[in-house]
Amino acid sequence: MKKVSAAVLAAAAIAVTFTGSAHAESNPYCGSVTQIGATKYIKSGSETVASVKQFKGCNQNWGYTYVWDSWKAAHGSRFLAAAGIMTRTSGEPLGYGGAPEGVQEAWSNGSNTLSVCTRAYGSVISASYSYSGLTEERC
Repeated sequence: MKKVSAAVLAAAAIAVTFTGSAHAESNPYCGSVTQIGATKYIKSGSETVASVKQFKGCNQNWGYTYVWDSWKAAHGSRFLAAAGIMTRTSGEPLGYGGAPEGVQEAWSNGSNTLSVCTRAYGSVISASYSYSGLTEERC
């Protein structure tokens, strides 16, 4: 029984080590970015479509969307992923950037919004569906 307890404790310690902010994905426009706020999951029913994250770096905010492998495998490559930054006063995402059809990762362009409250916006669309989500606001 002690071996099982030790294994359970070791697994719990590893789980705690890997929780919290994710390591930054590789931003093609800014070499060093840090995730701010929690990841938002775009869902269709109980199925996860994509993750949306907000980053800061190079004196700008960045939106990021990643379409999950499982969604792409089940629904094909005929989709567009996009990302942007929203402020309390912006009606449309700032720095809106999209990926080519079927590419799972989309970065926004940088937005000069570090001095205001922001949220990352992400979307995944095709001819037959449209999903989007916003991260929590970060000030």
